[in-house]
Amino acid sequence: MGDSELSPRKLVVVFESPVAAALQRFAVDLGYHSVLVEPDPTRLAGTPRAHGDIFVGDLVAAGVDEYTDVVLSDHHRPEIGAVLEEALAGKSRWIGIVGNPRHEGPHVAALRELGVPEEEIARVHRPIGLNIGSRTGPEIALAVLAGLIADRNGRPGGFTF
Repeated sequence: MGDSELSPRKLVVVFESPVAAALQRFAVDLGYHSVLVEPDPTRLAGTPRAHGDIFVGDLVAAGVDEYTDVVLSDHHRPEIGAVLEEALAGKSRWIGIVGNPRHEGPHVAALRELGVPEEEIARVHRPIGLNIGSRTGPEIALAVLAGLIADRNGRPGGFTF
C-alpha cells in the first residue's frame, strides 16, 4: 500500500489524557492526521502541544469522515454518552473507548439512557487495542494503534500470520 492510499487516515482522540497525548504523538508518525477533541476547554491549559495536528472542542469541528477512527481516551468523563451518540450518528470508520474488559463500560448505560438502540451501542468497540498487557499511557496507545492498523489491513493483530 502506497503513502497516497494512507493519506486520508484520521485519528480523532476524544478527551485530553496521558493516553491521548501518546496516541497523538504516535499517530502522526504512523501517517494519521491527528485531532484531539476536548469538550472542556479548561483541560487544554498550556496548548499548543508539541505533537498532534489540531485541537478542537467537538466532533463537528474535528471533521469526522469515513476515513476517521474515533477513540475515547477516558471512560470516566460525564460527556461519554453525548460524544458517543454524536460519533455513532456520523460517518466514522471505527469507534472505540478505552476501559477494563472485565467490566461493562459506563458508556453502555450512558447510551441506553439517551435511547440509543442496542445495535448502535454494539458498534462501540471496548476493549480496544491488542492484548499486550498495557499499563502506561504510551503502552495503551501503542496497543490501540496496532489494533487499528490491523483492523484497517484486515489482519487479526496477533501472532497468527
